Amino acid sequence: MRALSGLTGLTTSPAPGTFKSFLSSIKSPALRAIAEHWQEARGTRRMPSWSAFGSRDLSPHFKLLWGYRYDLETGQFTVHLAGNKLRKWVEPSFCGGRLQDQTTRSIYEDVRQYLTKIVTTPLAGRSSGRLFTVGDFAVPGERIALPMATDGKTGDGIFGASDYVSPPLLGPAELVHENVEWYRI
Repeated sequence: MRALSGLTGLTTSPAPGTFKSFLSSIKSPALRAIAEHWQEARGTRRMPSWSAFGSRDLSPHFKLLWGYRYDLETGQFTVHLAGNKLRKWVEPSFCGGRLQDQTTRSIYEDVRQYLTKIVTTPLAGRSSGRLFTVGDFAVPGERIALPMATDGKTGDGIFGASDYVSPPLLGPAELVHENVEWYRI
């Protein structure tokens, strides 16, 4: 299985910035457009719902997108969305699968804590530098993660995007969170 198999380099900035500073920190034009669309979709609510997104507006960036649904009662994440870049790295059963079944046991808790912080606080997260490693090959890029809420208030999902140049598939990918920054929404 070509699963995401590791999480290394998790660092955080000491205090969260504002959403405006989040937008200005994003280097990738595609990720900035995605974050602006999230902001527009939420309107006056704290967070947007999945149904607030127009697929036509996001279609130029669909290959970069990924997302999870979050079960408030169990604390479990289920893969809701995987763009074409991510689908190249994972097995077909990835979409709809539980997070704990898609990551190695050694990193599951770190990934779950990272995603839980985004959805329950809620915060916007941005990381840059190495996003993945495949063997000795580092895959640099930029990643954003934003909370979602069906009711506009209580987080029940994560909407994210990763912008990177796809490497040749040399083996299992190791997920890396480097230079993580947190922003209030």
